[in-house]
Amino acid sequence: MKKLYVAVLLFVALSGTTQFAQSRGFGLGAIIGSPTGLSAKYWTTGTNAFDFGLGYSFEKKSRMHIHGDYLFHSSNMFQTSENIALYYGPGLRMKFKEDEDARIGFRGVLGLVWIPRGSQVDVFIEIAPIMDLIPATEFSMNGGIGFRFFFN
Repeated sequence: MKKLYVAVLLFVALSGTTQFAQSRGFGLGAIIGSPTGLSAKYWTTGTNAFDFGLGYSFEKKSRMHIHGDYLFHSSNMFQTSENIALYYGPGLRMKFKEDEDARIGFRGVLGLVWIPRGSQVDVFIEIAPIMDLIPATEFSMNGGIGFRFFFN
């Protein structure tokens, strides 16, 4: 966990030297929570993006978790000089468990993203209620914090 904090600080420090307002392009990083793993984001417009996750949930008998969301960003929600946006959107999730059928369902995500000025990094926190439909209807929650580095 300590290594992740150092990595986030290093990314923010190194990326602060460029003049890049990141709300476009492709970013790749990490998310810690449920799931813990890789996070990717691809901006389609200045306010919309696709978000993807590939990770591991530390629940009993869990294996891999894959999700994809379509996000809407609203940056005028907060009266601050920082670039903070509320985001939300629908998505899908697949979860594989040991000795059980894969679970497939809908996911709704709600989060906050901070994009430091002149940086190629974003930092986010999110929660996501999930309704699995296959193999049975079941409700669960995901959530986590993370960062992404943008390659533009």
